[in-house]
Amino acid sequence: MYLNKVFLIGNLTRDPEIKALPSGSKVASISLATNRVWKDQAGARQEATEYHNLVSFGRQAENLAQYARKGSSLFVEGRIQTRSWDGQDGKKNYRTEIIIDTFQFGPKAGGFAASDAVRPTGGSGISDGEAPQKGAPADLDTIEYPDEEINLEDIPF
Repeated sequence: MYLNKVFLIGNLTRDPEIKALPSGSKVASISLATNRVWKDQAGARQEATEYHNLVSFGRQAENLAQYARKGSSLFVEGRIQTRSWDGQDGKKNYRTEIIIDTFQFGPKAGGFAASDAVRPTGGSGISDGEAPQKGAPADLDTIEYPDEEINLEDIPF
């Protein structure tokens, strides 16, 4: 059995570029930066950044183009694909990309506003004739965390 699966969490390095195929289907091209931090043999902290080219198609591409911006956090699940073409100079060109199967938006740097929510059902949550209000209270579930510290001996497993 063979497996071609990629999971990435990173930040967009530029706004998505959206184009249309001759069939009318949309294609979005984005670039994602991921960081890796480690300590070298001397104990000094090292950091490296990798840049990944990603491609999305159809409605997913339209959602990325509409809601994602440079600096946005994104979780991506997809597959690696390398394509090739002949350049104008006669050379063979190659580009390795990640084809997005699914993605999730990460938290915004300035916090999360209720009006920024993207509902997966396709509904906007706004009835006809009602205008969206920035910062309006939402019907979102919230998690109430206890104020006291949790004792590990109290956990039953």
